[in-house]
Amino acid sequence: MSTTTTPIPDQKKVGMVSLGCPKALVDSERILTRLRADGYAMSPDYAGADVVLVNTCGFLDSAKEESLQAIGEAIAENGRVIVTGCMGEEADAIRAAHPQVLAVTGAHQYEQVVEAVHEYAPPTQGPFIDLIPQPDVKLTPRHYSYLKISEGCNHSCAFCIIPDLRGKLASRRIDAVLREAEKLVAAGTKELLVISQDTSAYGVDTRHESRMWKGREVRAHMTDLARELGQLDIGGGTPPWVRLHYVYPYPHVDAVIPLMAEGLLTPYLDIPFQHASPKVLRAMKRPANEARVLERLKSWRETCPEIAIRSSFVVGFPGETEGDFQYLLDWLEEAQLDRVGAFRFEPVEGARANSLPDPVPEDIKEDRYARIMEVTERISAAKLAAKVGATIPVIIDEVGEPDEDGDIGATGRSQADAPEIDGAVYLRNVPSSLAAGDIVTVSIEDSDAHDLYGAVH
Repeated sequence: MSTTTTPIPDQKKVGMVSLGCPKALVDSERILTRLRADGYAMSPDYAGADVVLVNTCGFLDSAKEESLQAIGEAIAENGRVIVTGCMGEEADAIRAAHPQVLAVTGAHQYEQVVEAVHEYAPPTQGPFIDLIPQPDVKLTPRHYSYLKISEGCNHSCAFCIIPDLRGKLASRRIDAVLREAEKLVAAGTKELLVISQDTSAYGVDTRHESRMWKGREVRAHMTDLARELGQLDIGGGTPPWVRLHYVYPYPHVDAVIPLMAEGLLTPYLDIPFQHASPKVLRAMKRPANEARVLERLKSWRETCPEIAIRSSFVVGFPGETEGDFQYLLDWLEEAQLDRVGAFRFEPVEGARANSLPDPVPEDIKEDRYARIMEVTERISAAKLAAKVGATIPVIIDEVGEPDEDGDIGATGRSQADAPEIDGAVYLRNVPSSLAAGDIVTVSIEDSDAHDLYGAVH
């Protein structure tokens, strides 16, 4: 549910259930940080909480159902529930399913959430509140952190309702982002995961306004931000791993590839291509220059051979023909992306795609999903097999307990692997001094379709 703090007698406790994407996780961290500053402790379970917050996801109908189930579980276990997040925009639907909820607020409405907690679980008053240490609440391991640089989105994709839920693009000030990143690194973060709805568009809404940082002007622009983040220091003059997510392939993305080659940025790009067929992309209201993208992928790999490209694709979009789908498979064979996720098209209430003609039957969606996963797994297996015999940097996420022979194993990630969504590197017989957050050199000894296996070099 959440992190814990050392309680003070009579101190009110808040539990948190955080659903959905990393951007929602950052919202949860901010809400809990504010509540801790107001004198609340964090409860790790339902039983110990005076009130439970459920941060919902409303991107897909299946995500809404999961959110409603989570709300119902929290009500059954605790009874005092406040709902926030993307599905909070549909308060009537939430109250219809769960009339017992105390309050409902929308996405990134931090003040309203805090006010609701104050109303239904007033903080204990007393002089001890001013004495409580106030480090930020983190819901991720200490060694990596999500760095959200903007809210909202200016795109109007036919299958998406994010602009309706979170509004138009609203970029954070560049100095505020860098100050947060510096604070996170000082607190032990070794990997910064830059997130937004559209990272490439950062600063467009503010005309890329400049702010003073370390005695110089820095623009609110993805390339400037990336360069500055790569100049932070996790110790010994070493920059943190800086991983860019949700990067639309605008022309200026080309400028960040040399930063990867220089070692200032993690050689990794998460690009939401969604499809390759020009006809389907037009129906999705997405950019449709797939041939140019292939040329740029080639150029990026020439500049930075280590770069890993991850993306996600939707199969079974209304009007997608077998020819369109085969076009996508052929494009993937040529693109040779390193990490790929696939999703069956799912209508979501309020999306324009719902009214498009020629919906794809569910059995055909399932068939196409299986076929795209077969292709992408084969590509992934070949790419990972090519790394056997190499030595690569790995960040450690977890160190296990000794087995019956006294050997200790560990799980980590290469620079090609983002937490939760990509693969892992499994290590055998690691040094007893190894700890989560360490960055070590690993000799790769084996591989499968998704993961690598090796030993500390």
